[in-house]
Amino acid sequence: MHLEFDILTLFPEMVEGFFASSMLARGQRNGLIDIRTHQLRDWTTDKHNKTDELPYGGGAGMVMKPEPIFAAVEQLRKPQTKVVYMAPDGVPLSSQLARELVKEEHLIILSGHYEGVDQRVRDELVDLEVSIGDYVLTNGTLAAAVVIDCVSRFIPGFLGDEKSLTEESFMSTLLGFPQYTRPADFRGMRVPEVLLSGDHAAIAKWRHEQQIEKTRQLRPDLLDT
Repeated sequence: MHLEFDILTLFPEMVEGFFASSMLARGQRNGLIDIRTHQLRDWTTDKHNKTDELPYGGGAGMVMKPEPIFAAVEQLRKPQTKVVYMAPDGVPLSSQLARELVKEEHLIILSGHYEGVDQRVRDELVDLEVSIGDYVLTNGTLAAAVVIDCVSRFIPGFLGDEKSLTEESFMSTLLGFPQYTRPADFRGMRVPEVLLSGDHAAIAKWRHEQQIEKTRQLRPDLLDT
């Protein structure tokens, strides 16, 4: 499996270091993913490289113009491309959505800025609008990086140990269980005895109970799903 990502943004420098580090860098070296960042101003045609205008009808802030976005997407798009727009009013990012997106071959991710993009972009170019949470960022570039990180983890071979994926939070309706490592006793704080017992059935039972309790305390809404 190989997945290509193209990010359209006014701030590519915000994430280029992130993509050159850790597992995303390894995924690129191993040929599992390609990540390309693009400066949206490169598709402007005026001498000031203008990407925004005042909104029709009035209102605070500026709106991203359709011309450079259409030009960029039309140049980068392939027959199998899905265009994703990072928007605070999009569908919530989840493990299930990431599982769906990893089936794609090529994702163009558009990062909004100012008061968002001209509605004609959303109507004519965008296949999916995604939000990473109920809050607003200064622009969608970091959100785009979050999507790429989340989706890439579902590519076979990306994590190395596929067991890591199945035991993470949000892979079920429960949060993750507590993890401990050596030393068994640190400043009087001991690792739970069950984890030292070697009894795998007891360990699994303890972990599941811890997941339920943690979810009940922090995300009780997940227990209702």
